Amino acid sequence: MLTIGQLADYAGVTTKAVRHYHERGLLAEPDRDSSGYRRYDAQHALTLVKIRTLAGAGVPLARVKDLLDADPDRLAAAIAEIDHDLQDRVEQLRRARAQLAQLRGGDRLFVSSEVADYLDELRGLGVSERQVSLERDGWILMHAASPEAVARWVAEKRELLADPEFRALYREHDVAYDWSPDDPRLSPLAERTRAWAASRRTSEAPRVDHPKIARLTARTQAGASSPAWDRLAQLIRG
Repeated sequence: MLTIGQLADYAGVTTKAVRHYHERGLLAEPDRDSSGYRRYDAQHALTLVKIRTLAGAGVPLARVKDLLDADPDRLAAAIAEIDHDLQDRVEQLRRARAQLAQLRGGDRLFVSSEVADYLDELRGLGVSERQVSLERDGWILMHAASPEAVARWVAEKRELLADPEFRALYREHDVAYDWSPDDPRLSPLAERTRAWAASRRTSEAPRVDHPKIARLTARTQAGASSPAWDRLAQLIRG
């Protein structure tokens, strides 16, 4: 006759697990001795080892009780079904791990590799993370609207970044976010921006075909402005 601690040690489980199996109706509770302690016999030990083995193999406890005394054919069929469920769970975990790996890569979970490379290029130029996040949000919405056109759009943006004057203007506009709307540096910055735009051949701007996404994109850009940026936009428009 075994105490609950001895039984747990024999089967390689904890006493808490033994009590849990009692509560789930998997392991019958033994009679108590004259001192009020449970005393387990060999049948309890055998059943507990079976429970531990089935549970360790991934069989849900809700199904363990039905399989403890199942005949070989029924047990084999149940194990095959459980194995199929486990394969599905393994695939779900694999996909979850892949997503986590992408999360460690930052933007690449939400945008294409080309856009993520472009955002990294902005960071390399010293652009603030606020501005990078603003661009990323716009690209996420563009991906949803016209994914087939994103490659063309990002190619155009990277072509602009190849222009030294555009890079300088981009960084200065970024820094100007925190300026006062009365800052005297805004007027010359607006003049340089107009001069740069006039020096370029005009081309059709990328167009979002989905009207709702287009409105969302516009609101995302507008909602991230500042008093200095609003004033700069007025000065650029003249």
